[in-house]
Amino acid sequence: DWSEIYLTRPLSLVSLSQTPKLSYGYKKMNRSRSGYRVFSANSTTACTELAKMITERLGVELGKSLVHQEPNTETRVDVKESVRGQDIFIIQTIPRDVNTAIMELLVMAYALKTSCAKNIIGVIPYFPYSKQCKMRKRGSIVCKLLASMLAKAGLTHIITMDLHQKEIQGFFSFPVDNLRASPFLIQYIQDEIPDYRNAVIVAKSPSAAKRAQSYAERLRLGLAVMHGEAHHSELDMADGRHSPPLSRTTIGHTGLELPLMMAKEKPPITVVGDVGGRIAIIVDDIIDDVEDFVAAAEILKERGAYKIYIMATHGLLSADAPRLIEESAIDEVVVTNTVPHEVQKLQCPKIKTVDVSMILAEAIRRIHNGESMAYLFRNIALDD
Repeated sequence: DWSEIYLTRPLSLVSLSQTPKLSYGYKKMNRSRSGYRVFSANSTTACTELAKMITERLGVELGKSLVHQEPNTETRVDVKESVRGQDIFIIQTIPRDVNTAIMELLVMAYALKTSCAKNIIGVIPYFPYSKQCKMRKRGSIVCKLLASMLAKAGLTHIITMDLHQKEIQGFFSFPVDNLRASPFLIQYIQDEIPDYRNAVIVAKSPSAAKRAQSYAERLRLGLAVMHGEAHHSELDMADGRHSPPLSRTTIGHTGLELPLMMAKEKPPITVVGDVGGRIAIIVDDIIDDVEDFVAAAEILKERGAYKIYIMATHGLLSADAPRLIEESAIDEVVVTNTVPHEVQKLQCPKIKTVDVSMILAEAIRRIHNGESMAYLFRNIALDD
């Protein structure tokens, strides 16, 4: 027996004829122990609910680990079982304390890396800092920084859902599977909204028109687009191209004058499309500050819509969002459980949740078994 030889005789005394046995037995042992484990990197109970739902669907137990904050707010992670040679999936849902959640993920990934895990796959349904994916005036692309930090910590793959911009996948040096929540939201529309055939899909802004068009085509419904906002949208924010500010006073080449750009003036909010006597369904990827949605609902009510639904993948619902939704013309807000929002649901019964743990569990199973992910993207439009 090779293990007996290895344990009872010095390595220098093992004959060359016995070395192949030793090598073969070592490989065999690794194969028999290879598998996968699922861990949660959250230190709060509310954030581990999604991880428990995923492990129940997979039929496995949640990995044993301890994630907690020291009295000085440092993050400590202790992995309580062996992960050597295994595929490790870290499920990290992002609560309101975004930066703490990021540190928990980084520290756990590095702990698993130094514990000789074979592959470390981050399951991050809502990817934080995804809105900061473009250069702003004297700013930075924070999303790119976070991608580099995750790679340095040891992650080799990421599973996420509905990135704010699909181009974010190019920030990573390893594979990224950007799953879609639209099949679950579309099923909710078909099952839970009475007379949904009398509905119209609404894009809150022209930038969301492609996503709304994808929903409208699959549901065989009409499309309306809202144009003109009271505030500057994300795409109209200063992005550094006018920095430093233009000035007629120049130093050096006094004869050179650049043409001044006309400032944008957004018109009053208008709706392109007919919503009179219809159900209006506004679709978006993130609902955080709800002032825009409340203002859009009021305009749609004025235009004759008799019911207004908000459908979004990530329900961050920050600040006074539950109160504003409850007092608004919005009839229902439907979000997935990529972000924990149980407290907000208690404050506002209009908030409904769609479970997406099924597709996350299937993605974990397929990645571990080396199966194609194409099945999870069937009938998914490019603009979805």
